[in-house]
Amino acid sequence: MDDNIALLVIVDAANVVGSVPDGWWRDRRGAAERLRDRLAADGLPGHPGPEEIVLVVEGAARGVEPVPGVRVEAASGSGDDRIVELVAGAVGRPCLVVTADRELRRRVTEHGADVTGPRSVRG
Repeated sequence: MDDNIALLVIVDAANVVGSVPDGWWRDRRGAAERLRDRLAADGLPGHPGPEEIVLVVEGAARGVEPVPGVRVEAASGSGDDRIVELVAGAVGRPCLVVTADRELRRRVTEHGADVTGPRSVRG
């Protein structure tokens, strides 16, 4: 792998936000914005190389705006389907998907992505 190619980190916002019962269901958009801001500030903890972070949002979290360091993709339908599309389009590029969703993990690994769980970005 070329060390100059940025790792594409795709974060399943709904899955990561939903991994901690902290009241996120009362304000899904706000919870996604807090996750976005944490990603912008901290990146992927423990990863030394360049990275491009994409936060995939769906449903009530649509409308979350990008910030420097985090691109936001609003899924028009299924967030999982949008994540798979992004992975499939990243041919030849290292890709890491952050989710605990077993079916999504299976789908993205079929396209060559690595996966990690929500704890990797929750801190």
